[in-house]
Amino acid sequence: MQSKIRLGISSCLMGEKVRYDGAHKFNPFLVNTLGEYVDYVPVCPEYECGLGIPREAMRLEGDPDAPRLMTNRTKVDLTKRMLAWCRKRVGELEKEDLQGFIFKSRSPSSGMERVKVYNDKGMPVQKGVGLFARAFMDHFPLIPVEEDGRLNDPGLRENFIERIFAFRDWRETVKGGKTRANLIGFHSRYKLLLLSHSEKHVREMGRLVAAAKEYSPAALYAKYLELFSAGLKLKATVKKNVNVLQHIMGFFKTLLSADEKQELLEVIEQYKQRYIPLIGPITLLNHYVRKYEPAYLLDQVFLRPHPVELALRNHV
Repeated sequence: MQSKIRLGISSCLMGEKVRYDGAHKFNPFLVNTLGEYVDYVPVCPEYECGLGIPREAMRLEGDPDAPRLMTNRTKVDLTKRMLAWCRKRVGELEKEDLQGFIFKSRSPSSGMERVKVYNDKGMPVQKGVGLFARAFMDHFPLIPVEEDGRLNDPGLRENFIERIFAFRDWRETVKGGKTRANLIGFHSRYKLLLLSHSEKHVREMGRLVAAAKEYSPAALYAKYLELFSAGLKLKATVKKNVNVLQHIMGFFKTLLSADEKQELLEVIEQYKQRYIPLIGPITLLNHYVRKYEPAYLLDQVFLRPHPVELALRNHV
């Protein structure tokens, strides 16, 4: 069995009463459902940098690209204190082998995007990034990140969880040695999944793997991970998924009966028209993979990118 995925998470989402008002933002899906497959590393920037519970509410002010963290009422500038703690904390998190992070949305310390930043007239613009979230993403640019609010969107939820499972698989592959054979095997397993996100990245990664002997192992793996992370970050669409489903069908052209081919075509068309979710054609294809065992498809991650119990493809 593979090890559990290690994810950083804003402490309040775990139910810890660390918010400025002494409350929490417990997220049942993250804790009770995804938590079956994850070991969480909770982080609360305000509490961990020494601010009390409860504490005065804070907000971002000034330039959205370099905002100040200010208390709302007393106007105490906590920017230097928070940034110093952020630098220390991201260094500590290097030892945690994180495969992702889930931030608390709209937080002046942990919001990943669209955090309110107030100008000198007290008017907000939603263009900010929380100070800790920015420090984390700058320090770990390739690690998958999301925030709790965006995870309410089924497509974004499926994409993020797909990425953290893929990142865990990548880490396990690297532990097996940075060899050309290991990279070829990894790329082969992920080729169809990558195709559902970005045909451009599949081509670039294919060229990279083909030219593997021209790179040192460290440079080869670093370049591949950069492309892999960028490709999976792009959202899969119905059109791209249909392309992959039809591609997979080609592996069965000499195996399926006429009735089976017709049934598969009908189910793919129903998904294309959005009458049924992606789990429909995926379930049928997995049935045919088990029945006929076409060699190339047996290990394709696209068919099983995350546990079916999470029901992520029931909604996309």
